[in-house]
This record gives sequence, structure tokens and C-alpha cells, in this order.
Amino acid sequence: MSHTGRPLVVSALVADGLVGTFGLGVAAEVFGYDRRAMGLPLFDFGLVTERPGVVRTDTGIPLTVEHGLERLATSDIVTITAWEVFDRVPSPQLLDAVRLAHQRGATVVSQCTGAFVLAATGLLDGLRVTTHWKYAGELAARFPALRVDPAVLYVDNGRLVTGAGTAAGVDTLLHLVRREWGAAAANALAREMVVPPHRDGGQAQFIDAPVARCEDDLLGVVLDWAVTHLAEDVTVDLLARRALMSPRSFARRFKATTGTTPHAWLLDQRLAAAEALLEGSDAPVEEIARLVGFGTAAGLRDQFSRRRGVSPRAYRQTFRAGTGRGPDSRGSVGTAPVQLHRHWPGAGRVRGDQAGVQSGLGQPA
Repeated sequence: MSHTGRPLVVSALVADGLVGTFGLGVAAEVFGYDRRAMGLPLFDFGLVTERPGVVRTDTGIPLTVEHGLERLATSDIVTITAWEVFDRVPSPQLLDAVRLAHQRGATVVSQCTGAFVLAATGLLDGLRVTTHWKYAGELAARFPALRVDPAVLYVDNGRLVTGAGTAAGVDTLLHLVRREWGAAAANALAREMVVPPHRDGGQAQFIDAPVARCEDDLLGVVLDWAVTHLAEDVTVDLLARRALMSPRSFARRFKATTGTTPHAWLLDQRLAAAEALLEGSDAPVEEIARLVGFGTAAGLRDQFSRRRGVSPRAYRQTFRAGTGRGPDSRGSVGTAPVQLHRHWPGAGRVRGDQAGVQSGLGQPA
């Protein structure tokens, strides 16, 4: 991002009642101060709206905005924070201003549901993008030309960067700082903000995703049995026999009613069970791997890291922090798995609309 000694113009696009308070605060923290001592350029940070004046954030905080859309024509960076009400379609004037800013060389960054605004410009067509996992299915449905990845923290497409929900905006903007002005500047800024200096964009969002389940009574009984026998060698052939079907008929019926395959469903269940045990028990990783059917700690680590983006140990540290029960504490290892079976995600029936969300989001199995 070249400049000629002048301040880099950074504009945060806001709209009355829609702008995300948290995301705006993150943008102001990164670009609103003189950080030249850290190796960053001088920024000219300002808010932009269609009709300058007082606008309110999504939490009702009033903001006085002095700049109209014309400022985007001279902006080097345009950031779009959460656009909180999907029914409010961005105006043609706003979308044109964003397109023109990008055409003139501006880098456009969306945070959270700001991706809906950026997608409406057409600039993201054909690209891999992200947003908050909860709204990824809606984004994909509204803009089918996008390749929506709900599992990552941010996606860098050069002068188009999309970030995931809420705190992932910190990671997104620190990534932009690191990319443009180097790791030393990004690390210094992270220390100033008291946040981790780097979470890779490929790290998984921690998604509270219902596992797709069927409402078919026969299959439901079989799957309820499988959930409580994950430690055993549960195969598709075994499930088919319990359903009194051939493996081919079982797989076809399973796919038609759940939107996923038996193998993917079993893997989902095992990963969800592992998450529950990592959060709620003191069992070592080796024991958890056995209890949920991965067999070995290496097998659990491989699948967990590949599909959740972090190791089982890192996941446990994240979700056990502040509970007073760290991984080195001593608790009842033997009884926890039995008690947790009933609470593993997917153990109960999921409504049809939830199953649809799962397949629409394309979340990691």
C-alpha cells in the first residue's frame, strides 16, 4: 500500500442504526491513533455516511459523522463493519461509491456482516470469502456467486479482505497491518491492544453448529444408539444392519434425510463428543480418543486439528480458561464421559430448519 508521505486515508462506512459498535471500535483502535513510533504510517481516520450528521450504532450510541460518500474517492482503506439489519439493503449510491473506491486502488475490508454490503457491490463474485459463521448460510443464499467459508477468521483477496464475526475483526486488521507494514509493527500494535499478535486466517471459528440429524424415526433410533456407542467400532455396515437395510439403501436414505453421509455424521459426532470432554472433563487426550472412537491420541489430534484448526490441547486451554479447572487439575475422569453422553451436540433430534442451516453453511464436518 504505497503512499507519498501524506497520511493514509482510512474511512469507516457507517449507516444509521446498523453500524456495529464493537467493529467500529476495533477500526478506531487500529487506525485512529498516531502509531508512527511502532512503524506504522500516519492515518487520517474518519467516519463516512450517506447523509452526514448524527447516526446511531447498533447499540444506540450516537455518532456525529462529518463526511459523506465523496470521501471514499480519496480513501486508501475502506472498512465496513457489521451491517446489523439484513432487510436494509445498501443504496445504489453507497454501492457505487465502494466500487469506485476499489477501482481507484482502495483496499476494502469487511468485518462480520459487513460482508453483505461488500457482496452487494459484486466485487466479491467468484471469490472465497467469510463472515460470522451464524450468517454464512444467509450470505451464500443471497449471493450464490460467492464461495463462502464460515470456518475461518479472515480471507485475504488482495485489495478485498473479509473478516469473520466480532473479535475476528481484530485478527483481520492486524493481518492487514502485518501484510502492509510488517510483523514488527503488527506485534507492537498487538501488545498495545493487549491481544495475541497473530491468529492465522485459517484458524477455525469456534462454531456452535448443530449436527444435522434426521427426523426419520427408524434412522433416529439407530443414530441415538450410535451416539452412546462411539467408543466401539461403529461402521456404516453396522448401522445399516441395525436399520435392517442394505448399506447402499441405508446410505441413500441417510443422505436424503440428513443432507450428509453416514461417515461424515459419525466424524461430526466423535468430534463433538471430544469437544464436550475437553471442556467438561479432566480426561487425558489419550482417554478421550478412546472414548469417542478415534482409537489413538494421534488420530484425534489429526482430525481435530484438521477440522477445528487447533489442537485438542489448545482447544481445552481456550475453553477451560477461567473455570478453575485447568488441564492439570484432578477431577473424576471415570464418570464424566457417562454423564456427558446425553449432552453431546447432536445427541437429541434437531429440527428440520437446523439441519438445513448446517448443510447451507457447509461447516466443517
